[in-house]
Amino acid sequence: MITIQTLLNMLPQTGTVTWIGLRPYRRATIDIVQQVEAIKDMGLAGDRYAGTAGKRQVTLIQAEHLPVMASLLARDSVDPALLRRNICVSGLNLLALKGRRFQIGDAILEFTGLCHPCSFMETVFGDGGYNAVRGHGGITASVIQSGIIRLNDTVRAIPKDTETTPQLSLL
Repeated sequence: MITIQTLLNMLPQTGTVTWIGLRPYRRATIDIVQQVEAIKDMGLAGDRYAGTAGKRQVTLIQAEHLPVMASLLARDSVDPALLRRNICVSGLNLLALKGRRFQIGDAILEFTGLCHPCSFMETVFGDGGYNAVRGHGGITASVIQSGIIRLNDTVRAIPKDTETTPQLSLL
């Protein structure tokens, strides 16, 4: 018999990075990039949250949620830049990463929480924007191992039994 814990630990699906954006400062226009350096315990180079304390070093949004938000907003589409997240991922349920470490490109990140919308979504989308994004705002993560994250990189959960902080070899 399969237990709920077994199901929670099993995540064979992988995702793909479909978009990367950086916010150099609060309310700044998003810089759309092809790759970014994730820096251990700091965040993404060039992003406003890089080097700040807290659990919001990296924000991720699920590509499959963009059409849902567009529908709720009576729009044809929603550009990920409008949501002010860092990385858009398709093909993987980001909530399944809860309590997990995961690899994107050369970097290893760790789920730190949900990324709730802010009141600025009302300004971006108009009346109802905040509520259209609720439940679809993505996740936050911290950088556990530095590395480069590129457009089209694979996103994969690290198996629970191998989740250890990488050790540097002195040899």
